[in-house]
Amino acid sequence: MNWVQMAAAAVTGVFALHGAPGPAVPSDGPRPVAAHSQTRAVPVALDQRDADVRLSETRPFSLLGVTWDDPRARLTGTAEFRTRSAVSGQWSGWSVLDADDGPGDASARRGGTSAVWAGPSDGAEVRIVADPDATAVLPAGLRLDLIDPGQGAPGTPGAPGAPVPPAAGSPAEPADGGTGTLGAVRPAIISRAGWGADESISPAAPQYLPGGKVKAVVVHHTAGSNAYACADAPAVVRGIYAYHVQQLGWRDIGYNFLVDKCGTLYEGRKGGVDRPVLGAHAYGFNTETSGIAVLGTYTTAAPGEAVTSAVARLAAWKLGQYGVSPTGTTTLTAGADGTNYFGKAWTLGTRISLPTIHGHRDGYNTQCPGDALYAELTRIRTLAAQAAAG
Repeated sequence: MNWVQMAAAAVTGVFALHGAPGPAVPSDGPRPVAAHSQTRAVPVALDQRDADVRLSETRPFSLLGVTWDDPRARLTGTAEFRTRSAVSGQWSGWSVLDADDGPGDASARRGGTSAVWAGPSDGAEVRIVADPDATAVLPAGLRLDLIDPGQGAPGTPGAPGAPVPPAAGSPAEPADGGTGTLGAVRPAIISRAGWGADESISPAAPQYLPGGKVKAVVVHHTAGSNAYACADAPAVVRGIYAYHVQQLGWRDIGYNFLVDKCGTLYEGRKGGVDRPVLGAHAYGFNTETSGIAVLGTYTTAAPGEAVTSAVARLAAWKLGQYGVSPTGTTTLTAGADGTNYFGKAWTLGTRISLPTIHGHRDGYNTQCPGDALYAELTRIRTLAAQAAAG
């Protein structure tokens, strides 16, 4: 189904995108897991200021988001959703969809909110209201996208694989001219194959930072539910991957790495965890940074010690590859005009000083990574420095 057919189908009703099977792998190893999606157009009122849709019956899904036609447009207003549990049959309360993450890849076909993990569901409702203080109307082509990330259980094909271990006791190795930081040991990371990535949906070759150096790590949260079981985290990652690629049209998942609430680390965008892979996570600053996203919402819920420790160890290792101190500052060059969460504005080409470990809100006008996780960044820098010192 091509893009024109997809857009037409979205207007007329629900349809499914089935991921093609990935390449054959040995039967005793992890296999790719195909995600499936269904979409429904969200009708907009005549004044283009509010929109809603209720789906009383859907095929099973666990993750959702709202998308729109123009990938550069922003949803200025509030988008809320609720879902019906496929287990209990009960409707959840209303929750807010994060709509301020910014543009992703240049290849993007649609704009969209963050993808939210809802758990096994078979019904959904969404309501969207434009900001009463804004003159802008809602974006055209609003659509509710529901993702089934596919099934996989430990010990079966498609299940999460064992973490990819570092060489025993090995410090970070210099990469692409980096000087390296002694003692920054590579942590164990679940590979893309381990979480069941269906590589057939993102055949594009990986891209790398033009300067060949990661100068800073940007910390995110994915803005989904914190109620997932850690055994379901690979499915959450697969859902985000499918949403970014199949629904938004990105070349791959946006984040370089992901972390679940139990502290397990996952490889994100392909290209090699030990290389300076170009991600799509920090609009205007992707070309000099690496993005780490924590699964869940940390606006009021504080991340546990497992999360802060995992983020710190990963950041220490990644920055250590290039001789960058996790407690220092760095100068980044803005790749686009922008404004951050605190009201600081800049233009294309402006050189901006930021901590080498900072939050998404420092470089873009978003609440990400949430107040509670943002408040932990000082501690994360301290833990990262300890890890870098061995």
